[in-house]
Amino acid sequence: MVSGSVMSVYSGDFGNLEVKGSIQFAVDYVDSLKELHVFVAQCKDLAAADIKKQRSDPYIKTYLLPDKGKMGKKKTPVVKKTLNPVYNEILRYKIEKQILKTQKLNVSVWHRDTFKRNSFLGEVELDLETWDWDNKQNKQLKWYPLKRKTAPVALEAEKRGEMKLALQYVPEPAPGKKLPTTGEVHIWVKECLDLPLLRGSHLNSFVKCTILPDTSRKSRQKTRAVGKTASPVFNHTMVYDGFRPEDLTEACIELTVWDHYKLTNQFLGGLRIGFGTGKSYGTEVDWMDSTPEEVALWEKMVNSPNTWIEATLPLRMLLIAKISK
Repeated sequence: MVSGSVMSVYSGDFGNLEVKGSIQFAVDYVDSLKELHVFVAQCKDLAAADIKKQRSDPYIKTYLLPDKGKMGKKKTPVVKKTLNPVYNEILRYKIEKQILKTQKLNVSVWHRDTFKRNSFLGEVELDLETWDWDNKQNKQLKWYPLKRKTAPVALEAEKRGEMKLALQYVPEPAPGKKLPTTGEVHIWVKECLDLPLLRGSHLNSFVKCTILPDTSRKSRQKTRAVGKTASPVFNHTMVYDGFRPEDLTEACIELTVWDHYKLTNQFLGGLRIGFGTGKSYGTEVDWMDSTPEEVALWEKMVNSPNTWIEATLPLRMLLIAKISK
């Protein structure tokens, strides 16, 4: 029942290797194609993942922040057994220029390890809001010194807005239902406040809910999408049944807020409401990571059956549990 597969936007090993060396790349916006082009040329003097043979198997990843979803990620092929890889690859993003000016470009270097976690070798981050797109020199190849990991800290510190919600635990089903004596958890998503604007004022947000450890599509519910506001009102109630008293200790409500744009959904922030024990049904899990505020709401709900418990909680970055097919 418990799924150990977790997708992290920060997956990898950040602490094993020192950060050294530099990367050469150029950025350009092609107006006729409405595309951002990142020309990754080469790296030099990278850290050695294989210390004995003094070599690594490096590749480059690029992200447009704050979207670290699948659509915002691009990468080069791996160049094996070298500390000075040459790529000469163009990574392309189809994106409107006005939206691009609200983004940051994150370029990171990684060692590819087939049997272990990939190792972080350094990164560069450019603020595209202040980038001078008319300066021809900015379109030319430049060397940038690689730096230690800063993106996760910066993203965690970003204001992702808040969610106003209420929870209720109903220990027994309504009279007349011929069901075993299991209860229901009711989740009332009222509204979100001050969501981050990824595309100017064109936000089109909705909320997904999953009761972990059940990551099946059957477990997933969602609100309607509300557009053109950073403080959408949903006023949507979701009901999950089959809760035995012992399940309240092992389960966790995952609420995530998304911006729907064209064919993609961009993650804005989320909550995980449970006891935050790090374990579920005896298995250690990454998603049982509730903050003290989230734990407090869950405890009040468990201790006050048949009563709506309301709270306004800050949205945060999450390791997103994969949805099973």
